[in-house]
Amino acid sequence: MSKTKLYARRFMRNKSAVAGLTVFGLIVAFALIGPFFQKYDHIELDFLALSEGPSSDHWFGTNSGGNDLFAQVVFGLQRSLMIALAVSTGATVLAALVGASAAYFGGNVEKVLVGFIHFLMATPTFLIVAMMSEDSGGDWRVISLVLIFMTWFFLARTIWTLSLSLREREFITASRYMGVPGGLIVLRHMVPNIASLLIVNWTLGVIQAVQMETALSFLGFGVKLPDVSLGSLIRVGADTITSSPWLFYFPAAVLTLLTVSLALISDGLRDAFDPTSGAGGRA
Repeated sequence: MSKTKLYARRFMRNKSAVAGLTVFGLIVAFALIGPFFQKYDHIELDFLALSEGPSSDHWFGTNSGGNDLFAQVVFGLQRSLMIALAVSTGATVLAALVGASAAYFGGNVEKVLVGFIHFLMATPTFLIVAMMSEDSGGDWRVISLVLIFMTWFFLARTIWTLSLSLREREFITASRYMGVPGGLIVLRHMVPNIASLLIVNWTLGVIQAVQMETALSFLGFGVKLPDVSLGSLIRVGADTITSSPWLFYFPAAVLTLLTVSLALISDGLRDAFDPTSGAGGRA
C-alpha cells in the first residue's frame, strides 16, 4: 500500500475530519455556486428594501444602504478564501525554503536567517500589520502580502529545528558528495521529507489567515468598501446587532463554519500522518 493511500484511508476513518471536509466542501461550493443564485450584485442598491430582514427577495436581508446581504456574504466569502489561501500558501512556501536552507547551509547563513527569524518573532506583529494595512487602502492583494511577511517566521523556526537532524541523514550526505547543488538538495530532499508537517501547517495557516483578516477588517484596517470580506461584514453587523441582527449572524455563521471545518481537517491530517496515533483507526 502506498503512503498516500494509507494516509487517505486513515483520514477517511476519522469521522470528525470527514465531517469537517464535508462542511468545507459545502462552503467552497457555496462560494462558487452562490453567484448563480443571487438576484442582486454585492454593490447593487435596493432603495425599496432598506434594513429589511430575510425575505423571498433578499434571502439574508439587506443593510441600511439596501445592499443584498446574500450577495455580500458570497462575495465576502470568496474574498476571505482568496486571502487565506494566498497567505497560507505563500507563508508555507517561504517558511519551508528559509527554514530548510538555514538548517542545510549552516554557518553564517544559518546565523543570519535564524537571527532574522528571531528578530521578527520579537516584534509587535499585529501593530505592524495594522499600520501597513492602513496604508494599503484596503487592497486585498497588499493585505495578503503583508500577512505573508508577518506570519511565515513562526513556521520557519519549527522547520529549521526539524531540518537540523535531516541534514545529517545518509541521503543528504550522499547527495552532497555526488556534487548536487545545495539548493537542489533543499528542494528535492529536505522539503519533501517534511511534507506532512507543511500540509498540516498549511491548513492551520488558512485558519490563522482568516482570523487575522477578520480581526484587521473588524478593527478597520482590512478590506474596505466597495470590496467586502467576512470580517468587514461582521464589523458592520456588530454595530447594528440589536436593530438588524441578521447583518451579524449570517456572516458570523459562515466564518464559524469555515474555521471549525478547517480545524477538524487539520486534526484529521495530523492524526493521519502520525504513525503513533490511533485516532484514524487501523488502516
